[in-house]
Amino acid sequence: MGYKLFQSFKTGRSWLLGSTYIVLEQSRALSAEDHDRMRPGLNHLAFHAGPQAQVEALVQEAGQHGWRVLYPDLHPYAGGDDHYAAYLENEDGFEVELVAALS
Repeated sequence: MGYKLFQSFKTGRSWLLGSTYIVLEQSRALSAEDHDRMRPGLNHLAFHAGPQAQVEALVQEAGQHGWRVLYPDLHPYAGGDDHYAAYLENEDGFEVELVAALS
């Protein structure tokens, strides 16, 4: 999606795209060893990902980076008939939603 790794440190990483950046950092106040998106805290991040073709190109590439499609039987309408998006999960249980631009 164009974000480039900006910082990498012991407890996290950040990515930069223009003047926008995303930081994911592990809290010192952990209550569990593993992330579970169904517990309190971060469930998922959603991104505008361009037209439908771009969303599908990202889905195709995602597997090479450890991501899999959630709800494959409902893809790309797992969010409803009027919501074209890819829901992806990595091996650590983090979820991203790649939302297609409205046509």
